[in-house]
Amino acid sequence: MIPPREVLPGGVVLRLVSPDDAEALHRAYLANREYLAPWEPRRPDDFFTVGGQAERIAERLKEFAEGRGVPWVFEDDGAVVGTITLSGLVLGPFRSASLGYWVAADRRGRGLAGAGVTRVCAAASDLFGLHRVEAGTLLDNTASQRVLAKSGFESIGVAPRYLHINGQWRDHRLFQRILHDGPPGD
Repeated sequence: MIPPREVLPGGVVLRLVSPDDAEALHRAYLANREYLAPWEPRRPDDFFTVGGQAERIAERLKEFAEGRGVPWVFEDDGAVVGTITLSGLVLGPFRSASLGYWVAADRRGRGLAGAGVTRVCAAASDLFGLHRVEAGTLLDNTASQRVLAKSGFESIGVAPRYLHINGQWRDHRLFQRILHDGPPGD
């Protein structure tokens, strides 16, 4: 099922990524490369090209078609200003996925990430039948921790050397949001 386009605060649209977004994502990542570097894995130079983004979009849409993930973009006036993704989507008795997101440096502090996280959690429950969503932040990423807490996530612990971020294995604070306690369905 394709999630609907959602209008967030300030008229920003949350929608499924499209192959047509390669140029816009290229521009967004270039503009935010330094801002995102402390929070993300090191990226090869071709990641920051239109071709690199086209390949990444194709991979994400393949995962979506296979029911393994859902990739959204934040769009404002034709410009991509961030992404939010459910990945590692598992059904059966687990019914869970991992959440990752970023919002452009010039859009932070406006409630956009929180609104996106809230909408994605609603879609995770209502459209995809998930029971829970998990997320992790670097220990010093207090802004993202505030977004998750305001969006109903609870801290569930610290995972040592959890992800390779900006050139080193980094500890992460883990969060989860229980979406419902109904039966798992199909």
